[in-house]
Amino acid sequence: MPTCVPTHTADPNRPERAHPPHSPPHGPPPDRPRRLRIAGADLSAAVAVFLIALPLSLGIALATGAPLQAGLVAAAVGGIVAGRIGGCPLQVSGPAAGLTVVTADLIQQYGWRTTCAITVLAGLAQIGLGCLRVARGALAVSPAIVHGMLAGIGVTIAVAQVHIVLGGTPQSSVPDNLRALPAQLANVDPAAVAVSVLTLTLLLLWPKLPGRAGRLLRMVPAALVAVAGATATAAAAGLVLAEVDLPSWRSHALAGLPEGPVLGLVAAVLTTTLVCSVQSLLGAVAVDKLVARRPGSGHVPRSDLDRELLGQGTANIASGCLGGLPVAGVAVRSSANVRAGAVSRNSTMLHGALVVVAALLMVPVLEFIPLASLAALVMAVGIQMVSLHHIRTVTRHREALVYAVTAVGVVFAGVLEGVTLGIAVAVGVALHRLTHTRITHEVREEVHHVDVRGQLTFLAVPRLSRALHLVPQGATGVVALDGSFMDHAAYEALQDWQNTHTARGGAVEITGRRPGAGVRLAEPAALISSPTTEGTDETGVPSGAGCHCRPWTAWRNHQCELPLSAPDDDRSDHDNRVTGGPSTTSSTSGSSGTGVTHEAGDAAGRQGGHYGRPSRPGTEDGPSDMDTDTGTDTDTGPGTGSASPTGSVSGAGGPKASRTGTDLVRGLSTFQRSTAPLVRGELARLAREGQRPTQLFLTCADSRLVTSMITSSGPGDLFVVRNVGNLVPPPGEESGDDSVAAALEYAVEVLAVRSITVCGHSGCGAMQALLDPRPDGTPSARTPLERWLRHGLPSLKRVRDGSGPGVRLAGRTPADTAEQLCLTNVVQQLEHLRAHASVARALKEGLLTLHGVYFHVGEAQAYLLIETAAERVFDRVRAEDLAL
Repeated sequence: MPTCVPTHTADPNRPERAHPPHSPPHGPPPDRPRRLRIAGADLSAAVAVFLIALPLSLGIALATGAPLQAGLVAAAVGGIVAGRIGGCPLQVSGPAAGLTVVTADLIQQYGWRTTCAITVLAGLAQIGLGCLRVARGALAVSPAIVHGMLAGIGVTIAVAQVHIVLGGTPQSSVPDNLRALPAQLANVDPAAVAVSVLTLTLLLLWPKLPGRAGRLLRMVPAALVAVAGATATAAAAGLVLAEVDLPSWRSHALAGLPEGPVLGLVAAVLTTTLVCSVQSLLGAVAVDKLVARRPGSGHVPRSDLDRELLGQGTANIASGCLGGLPVAGVAVRSSANVRAGAVSRNSTMLHGALVVVAALLMVPVLEFIPLASLAALVMAVGIQMVSLHHIRTVTRHREALVYAVTAVGVVFAGVLEGVTLGIAVAVGVALHRLTHTRITHEVREEVHHVDVRGQLTFLAVPRLSRALHLVPQGATGVVALDGSFMDHAAYEALQDWQNTHTARGGAVEITGRRPGAGVRLAEPAALISSPTTEGTDETGVPSGAGCHCRPWTAWRNHQCELPLSAPDDDRSDHDNRVTGGPSTTSSTSGSSGTGVTHEAGDAAGRQGGHYGRPSRPGTEDGPSDMDTDTGTDTDTGPGTGSASPTGSVSGAGGPKASRTGTDLVRGLSTFQRSTAPLVRGELARLAREGQRPTQLFLTCADSRLVTSMITSSGPGDLFVVRNVGNLVPPPGEESGDDSVAAALEYAVEVLAVRSITVCGHSGCGAMQALLDPRPDGTPSARTPLERWLRHGLPSLKRVRDGSGPGVRLAGRTPADTAEQLCLTNVVQQLEHLRAHASVARALKEGLLTLHGVYFHVGEAQAYLLIETAAERVFDRVRAEDLAL
């Protein structure tokens, strides 16, 4: 549809526009000044972030040993300058806990004024990095190193603040703080401990307040409540404690010329630049993820990381010149900003302005805050930086050593030293993984298994060759490759052995967990190019001859085959069937297919998909898809064979029937060997909890419709009903088959599914059978299939009579009458669904939604039904549909 449609005739007397059509005027009207508009969501988010930032900024300044005003300066500059210039609109910058250790070391070694100068130089370095556009390169740092660095900083912060919580003074390093801790415990200040315990208690319990009143109270940040509550209690009880001391702004220390050894200053600038940049860039990426999960966030632009570096560098220059702490993106404030509903950078800038107002007008109030309360707040932040989630993640990815070395290095040596150690260990681990390969040989049930774990390079060829030669001549060998890389030397060694072994009467099967693995080929699956050898497996089926099948699903166990013997005139028909094209044979009796139908087993074997994400809270899925097959499965292969009126299935036939038993055994064997170990734990959980699917998916029995593939689902997600023609008999219909009605009642009443989908597809044999007249012209239905297809007659009548709203495909007209009938049948079966009592009742109560889907097999394209009063349109899934 055009974006501009004139709605009036041109007026020659009308003056010309002063600006292009559909663009704003060049300036505001002369009689009305331009106003700055701030969305209400930005205003409320700014207040929420300000209430969090105020106590944290003071606490971080206290932990570093800097003047307390420096924390407020950094918070204000981070909000206003970085918020205005930075490339991540919703990231909130300011003094960060991750910079506490670095800044504290600099202040102790060089003094406050030199530390401010180092902050300025670090800002200049960040601007240089931003101009060089190397921001993406910072993301190459292993997450284990970043998490380890933050954990080490968190431990350092927590150990130092324990002394203030107990009423003492922290030492310069973690070892010194640990050595002084026994003496500090012997001289505890009860008042400081009481205020600290109260602060931690409020900080812990406030987010857990129950009930409706709790939801309202939780809108106030826990950090503010904890500090305010402790301050009020200390004042009411008359406790004598060290309190916040904010000297006059007239005596505030600004940056001075850096003094100290050149190499030391360079190392300090590099350390500050590294920590500020990495933390800010990772924070920007995290904010993008938070925004993407928030509904209605499409208008918030993604982060420009190079611009973010420029903004952070400018903010550090301003903060250092004004006597503030180093500035970086802060995860706590940024996540609070996103959750509060901020929509633009105005929230970040307004929060900075509020900090300025507080720093100028709230000094008498801030000076009542006990230092022990701020220390307890910062100690809690430090403890939270040691994230158990991060530890589990790095352990799962076998990077716990990198995490631990980095954390220990930061605690006992310093941030720069710890990060350097972490990088060295990460490189060593990567080299070890690349060069270390575990190759084992064992005999199970007279089958020799050679398992290769790791990357298969030339370094592993000698060990691979020794293991392969342990397989006797004429025996069956299975080579399982568990790795993502195979170089040319290893490939040739494996290929040569396979050719020799099969030539001497042996059988070889190469499996693995990479794309293409699990297919019987004469070449290793990782390096398939074109078949070069011909071998025969134990079933007498060519193991690789003429096979050009590439894995096309995420399950990676698709098997393709050529007919054992096919005449030349049938070869083109086979090619069409393999590629999903239309069959050229229309009357050959039999069935067509390419092997195993991918349903529950395929879904279970998927990697990096269903099992890589956590189960949805409250909607854990039950066991695998439950299929209720009604009628007979007409389309058993990728062709477009159709069910004839006599109940036969037309399509390409051949010697496929003799292979079905072999395919079944091979598929079961592959599942038990390769897939079952991966999914056993998940399926055990689903078996314990029972099935709780959220969707009922009613589709055709055609083998080309893999429900788990086209819906990206797995075991427990879908309650599947499959029958010939995806038909829903109306209630009360004398069909002699209540299976569909029973499945509907069970899904809606017992399983309480939230949606029902009717999915039709192109080339449906049932629809073609409805269009084809009976050869003998008799009107009666004599076979079970013919009686079943009578439920599709309303769809056929709707097409021929043109009754009801029109049904069409968006973007093109249906290819023929058969496709029009396939589309109309989905709409008609949805009407049959609404007539069932259980469905009608759930729809009326708003507990259920109905969807129609049309899947075009040849295009591999799913179309979603959009219903209006005038017509029914099947359109491609668009971004706005994701909110459904």
